[in-house]
Order: sequence, then structure tokens, then C-alpha cells
Amino acid sequence: MTDTTAPGATNADAAVAEPEGVRPLTAPVRTYAMSLLLGIYTINFLDRQVVNILAEPIKQDLGLADWQLGLMSGLAFALFYTVLGIPIARIAERGNRPLIIGIAVAVWSGFTALCGLAQNFVQLILFRIGVGVGEAGCTPPAHSLISDYVPKEQRSTALAFYSMGTPIGGLMGLILGGLVADAYGWRIAFLVAGIPGILFAILAIFTLPEPRKELARRTAKIQANSATFGETMAFLRGQKTFWYISFAAAVKAFIGYGHAPFTASFFLRNYPDQVQSLASTVGATVGYNLQSIGFLGLALGLVSGIAGAMGSWLGGFIADKFAARDLRAQMVAPAIASVVTIPIFIGAMTIGNVPLALVLLTLNALLGSLWFGPVYGTAQSIVPPHMRATASAILLFTINLIGLGLGPLAVGLLSDYFAIGMNMGSAEGVRWALMVSAAVGLVATYCFWRATQTIRQDHVG
Repeated sequence: MTDTTAPGATNADAAVAEPEGVRPLTAPVRTYAMSLLLGIYTINFLDRQVVNILAEPIKQDLGLADWQLGLMSGLAFALFYTVLGIPIARIAERGNRPLIIGIAVAVWSGFTALCGLAQNFVQLILFRIGVGVGEAGCTPPAHSLISDYVPKEQRSTALAFYSMGTPIGGLMGLILGGLVADAYGWRIAFLVAGIPGILFAILAIFTLPEPRKELARRTAKIQANSATFGETMAFLRGQKTFWYISFAAAVKAFIGYGHAPFTASFFLRNYPDQVQSLASTVGATVGYNLQSIGFLGLALGLVSGIAGAMGSWLGGFIADKFAARDLRAQMVAPAIASVVTIPIFIGAMTIGNVPLALVLLTLNALLGSLWFGPVYGTAQSIVPPHMRATASAILLFTINLIGLGLGPLAVGLLSDYFAIGMNMGSAEGVRWALMVSAAVGLVATYCFWRATQTIRQDHVG
């Protein structure tokens, strides 16, 4: 069995206690705090993902290749997002977590708005880096706060609730970006996306609870109990489960982030007449002059947002319900879902009918988000409380460097290769790039299955 005693802890108390006074919030306060964090994470993903529905008009306006779209939407953002997440998490182990989150929201929202002023590829890359710098300060302190806010037996569900911000933010980004771009252009869409962050920044700083006690006492207690980064890494090296779920989630993120900038492009390039016909029909029904991009933003937003949010919540619910009897159940649903989504997604790419493809993508989104709660909940349960923010940052570093950093770039390169190198044309190139990348989900299934064999011995509490 792996030794789960953290550095500085005794065998009698492997999970070093949080400072005195850190206990779950009362129900009304917890409801408000969790709702606010969900709102913040929704804005986080709205600002991160709005670029995906805008990819095609940006490509045409600035004359970009698909690999540049992948770099803009993925690696440029992810490098700074992932690297800065760890030092910010170290600050969060000791500092005021709501203040950190509030400052982060203000920074990424400002840079999102600036993206609308970019005149060339270099400027757009620099502003996207700024978004990544700001967003690095959100999730590690938020995960640490949530683990303090709720009892441990509700942790996966609470973190799954927070993770619903991913699909909901994607939904809002696609719908808002598509409709605003239709009416006013892609530049105004970025400006509109950045505005709500100012309000959320103020609310985070002044109303988000910090469960630790008064600053002087808190500082002394946390300084005494906090592990160094080296101690945290040394502890995690013995936690095989942590690395299995990290790489499984990274593969899932590689697929999700890789597909996001190119799904709308797939429909626009392969089925432009079907898309425009559907846009006209829906537009006439609602009394709005809906164009292709606006329709795809609405359709893909509803698909990924509603189904993704349901899948995120369902994954957390399943994990908490069945893990109470057997911890291995945390990883079973994500393992099964990871392999089932592959044929479903390939079917969506090859069926030749846009409405049916959207139905298949809805099922794909539901199953594809089941892993959020189990992964984030498990990561918080296999480390002691004084290592949680740092462990969360390391997990996110792995997920986002591989997933967000490489996913869009890899799919973009594959698309260009199939289109030009294999002489398929851009329509077939993006189709094959999406299908080939989806098959990588088999690696996630293997990693989730391996985690079922180690999770019980690595659990701390």
C-alpha cells in the first residue's frame, strides 16, 4: 500500500488538518458561494471559448491557416495558463483566495475585450496570452475553497457543479459569439464577452467567503501546516491514482479542446447549404435574420452547454453515490464513457445530415463531460488539505498543457495535412482530423481503468 502520510504529518493523522475554524459553510452561505463560483467559472469559459465560433471569420479577415487558428485558440493561451497556475496556487495555499480569484477575473476579462482590437495575428496571440495569464488564477484557489465549503462526502458533486461552468460557458460563448458576430462582426463579440467579468470580479473580492479565520491567526496556522512545492511533488509521486487521472483527463481535454475551434468550421465547409437552410428556417421561426455562424453558435452552444452541464452533474452524482460503497466506482463511468463516445462522434462526422449529426454530438457532449466531478473530486481526496490548491494546479497544468495546449494545434495541423498533404481539400481535411483525434479517447479509457486499481490505497480523505 502507498504511504499516504504527508510531509510533516504523523502516522496517526496522515491528512494534516486545515487551520482551526476551517469548516464547511452553512447551507445558505454555501449556496451563494457555490453559485457565485459557478458564475465566475462560466465567464471563465465564455471568454476562453468564444474564439471557437469566431474562428472562421477571424481566419478570413486576418488570412490565417488552420494551424494558426489552433495556436491562437490553444497553445498560446495554454502555455501561460498552465505555467502560472502553479505559483498562483502556492499563493492560494496561504493567501486570500477570493481576492486572488477577483483579480484574475478582472485581468482575463480585460484581455478578452482587447482581442476585439487586434489588427494582426501577433496582436491576437499576445491578447490571448493575457487571457491565459488571468484565467490561471481561477480554478486552483476555487477548488481549494470548494473543498473547504462542503463536507468531504459531497466533494465530487460540488466540484462537478462548479465544473458545469465549462459547458455552460461554452454554450454562452458560442451563442453570444455567433449572434453578435452575425450582427456586428467578430471584434464586437470579443468586446461584449469581456464586459461581465468586471461585475464578477467585484462580487468575488467583496462577497465570496474565505472560511479561514482572521488574517493574523490564519497566517500563523497556514505557515505552520503548509507544505512546500517540493514536499507536495514528493507526496504526489507516490500517488499513482493522481497521475492516472491526470493523463486520462488530459486526453479528454485534448479531444474536447482540439475539436472546439473546428466543429463549426466542419459544418460550414462540408454542409454550407444545409446550415444556411436551417439558419433561415430557425430565423424565420423566431423572427430573427439568422445567418450560418449565428445558427451554428446557437446549435452547438445548446448541444455542448445543456448536454455537457447535465453530464458534468451526473458524473459527480454517480461518483459520490457509488463511491460511498466502493471508491473504485469514481472511475468506472468515465472509463466506459470515454470509449463509447468514439463511435458516436465518428458517426456525427460521417452521417451527412446536419440535424442528425447535432443529435449525435449532443449525446457525445453528455458522455464526454462525465469525468469532471470524479477527476477533480478524486484529486482533492488523495492529498491532504494543505496541498489541495497546489495539487489542483498540477492537475490543471497537466490537463491544459496537453489538452488545451496541444489539442487545437494538433487538430489544426492534421487538418492542413489531410487537406494539402493528402490532397483532400479543406472540407475533408477537417473531417478526418476530427475523427482521427477522437480515437485517442482509448488512452483515456485505459488510464481511468488503471486508476480503479489504485484509488483505494491512495485515498486520504
